[in-house]
Amino acid sequence: MKTEITKLLGIEYPIIQGGMAWVAEYHLAAAVSEAGGLGLIGAASALPEWVREQIREVKKLTDKPFGVNIMLMSPNADEVAKIIVEEGVPVVTTGAGNPEKYMQIWKSAGVKVIPVVASVAMAKRMERCGADAIVAEGTEAGGHIGENTTMVLVPQIVDAVSIPVIAAGGIADGRGIAAAFLLGARAVQMGTHFVVTKESQVHENYKKCILKAKDIDSRVTGRTTGHPVRALRNQMTKEYLRLEKEGASFEELELLTLGGLRKAVVEGDVVHGSVMAGQIAGMVKEEMTCKELIEKLVRETDSLMKGTGFYE
Repeated sequence: MKTEITKLLGIEYPIIQGGMAWVAEYHLAAAVSEAGGLGLIGAASALPEWVREQIREVKKLTDKPFGVNIMLMSPNADEVAKIIVEEGVPVVTTGAGNPEKYMQIWKSAGVKVIPVVASVAMAKRMERCGADAIVAEGTEAGGHIGENTTMVLVPQIVDAVSIPVIAAGGIADGRGIAAAFLLGARAVQMGTHFVVTKESQVHENYKKCILKAKDIDSRVTGRTTGHPVRALRNQMTKEYLRLEKEGASFEELELLTLGGLRKAVVEGDVVHGSVMAGQIAGMVKEEMTCKELIEKLVRETDSLMKGTGFYE
């Protein structure tokens, strides 16, 4: 499964684990990288020293490439951007903002920069400012989302840029990976399926919610505020959608979800917390190790792509 992305990042398989806040910590990132994919630490709004510690812990567990996902609207983004250089992180993915101001220091240090985008316009802009690749994330993904589906977004971004494109959102198995490849992507990024792996440190209640989920169980909150988020339905999403319908203020809605992801991931409160997951949650039926999951994905994809001439 050699593609431009495996060559660019020095990884065995074109499978990247999403940089999910509170979920993507060093145990998971190291396990994915060790299994031949690219593991990511989700920096989110974490304190810079926590990010530094996570990077060092990954290095103790694997000598393979890994990355950090930086949320650019975080108040700590400037410091985390420097830590990525200081600690010799090989790959950075970015979300919730524009990474242009960090491009020079990252590129000078040899860091591969891969922004996550939800539109063609942003993909073109990222290519112009020096991105090495693009993650095109469809609305099927968990957490913060755009409007276009993966099926329509990926080919349009592939046609618009000359750098490699990574497909994200709605991918759970080899069929999804093969479909992404045929749409023009050169790798995939997956989040929800990795949440349920044995190395993932999330609360068992969170894992059980995903394993029990059906196809109709995800909800999108925050459309009225311009910050849509996909999570599994529970008391919190029900209350949020009711308040949205009644025209509640942004402040009132924010108060309802404040610390919601931590509540679900760390404390296991899957009733009032935010159980972020993609629409593929209904396809995730068992907990396995990262190695077992990646081997299964590769086996399924290979059997479908055989004879297509896709692999170089």
